[in-house]
Amino acid sequence: MHDRDPWSLDRRRFLGRSIGLAASALWFASCGGGAGEAESADLVLPDGLVPDDFLVHGTNPWTIETKRARLSGGITPTKHVFVRANLPMPEASILDDRSAWSVDVEGVAQPKTLTLAELQALGSETVVSVLQCSGNGRRFFDHGPSGSPWGVGAAANVEWTGVPVRAVFDALGGAAEGMRFLTGTGGEPLPEGLDPRQIVVERSVPLAKGLADAILAWEMNGEPVPLTHGGPLRLVVPGYYGVNSVKYVKRLAATADESDAKIQVSSYRVRPIGETVEPGDPSMWEMNVKSWVDAPLGDAPVDAGPVQVTGVAFSGGTPIDAVEVTTDGGATWSAAELSGDDLGPFAWRVFSFAWNATSGSHTIACRARDASGAEQPEMPNPNERGYAHNGWRDPSVTVRVV
Repeated sequence: MHDRDPWSLDRRRFLGRSIGLAASALWFASCGGGAGEAESADLVLPDGLVPDDFLVHGTNPWTIETKRARLSGGITPTKHVFVRANLPMPEASILDDRSAWSVDVEGVAQPKTLTLAELQALGSETVVSVLQCSGNGRRFFDHGPSGSPWGVGAAANVEWTGVPVRAVFDALGGAAEGMRFLTGTGGEPLPEGLDPRQIVVERSVPLAKGLADAILAWEMNGEPVPLTHGGPLRLVVPGYYGVNSVKYVKRLAATADESDAKIQVSSYRVRPIGETVEPGDPSMWEMNVKSWVDAPLGDAPVDAGPVQVTGVAFSGGTPIDAVEVTTDGGATWSAAELSGDDLGPFAWRVFSFAWNATSGSHTIACRARDASGAEQPEMPNPNERGYAHNGWRDPSVTVRVV
């Protein structure tokens, strides 16, 4: 819907900020939303997650990065999926009767409130999709953007099951005339005394995308969606950054315009370093092509001889066409093999490369290309908030071969 390239940042602009924005920022800071790794050895993570598998950047709301070594393979086990929240989670009691959870469906010919049980009666589909935070890779940007200092671990390859949004809209007579966006609203409790539009998690995506691919998911990796990941019901928009996959979804609407909530209007938009945001700036919608190596990681020396280099690659829905690997810091490149099952256009592909390792220090990196010809750059365009990092050089690993 934007007529500007999301990754071309040569524009100048100005937008004043509201008092409500400052108030919401103060509230967020009081909830521990700033960057910085939690150090407590006694920290108990939600849903029984094991601390050794994660880096904890924030606790209220939770901001938990998966360690790179846990991201190998096809489907990411739920116990290894990163956690990112814009608001503190609702009480666990909302899971006591999942089937009673309800969603207000608006902007259709026959608006109606539907329970989860009624949604399940409309049928289901399963899709494997990469769930990735917009700021994944933020710590690689040199300018030190604010926000959680993610490496590559704010991503996961997840199997979602739920009813397609198009089936819900079809059952209610279709979207009303003139509607251009699909807008989902989260059900997190909002703090009193602040403008709700500055706080609420409410995201809009193009309606055509929503009707083509989005689902209302009640299962994650074959089990009910945990509270931490948006249960009992989460809007999932495959191929788009995770902020668009609204947790605890309570309202689903076809709308003529994008949401006027702060998280849509001024947050999660790409702008040049040092410039203020403009509502028309590119929104964090479709993901770009990206890959990283998950073994070896350089945490221990490896023996000279045959070494298997492995990793994952994905895009925003265009199939991965090829992955190349370098073991000399980019001086030379070799084709890797796409291995494992092809789980669909929104899933990541596992790749492998047979390397005859020689003694010494080696810098290993990878770069992916999708079927449209889009390829990872060496370095991404920097932007104010450190979004959408997909450069191949920064996530490289240095390995000592003995």
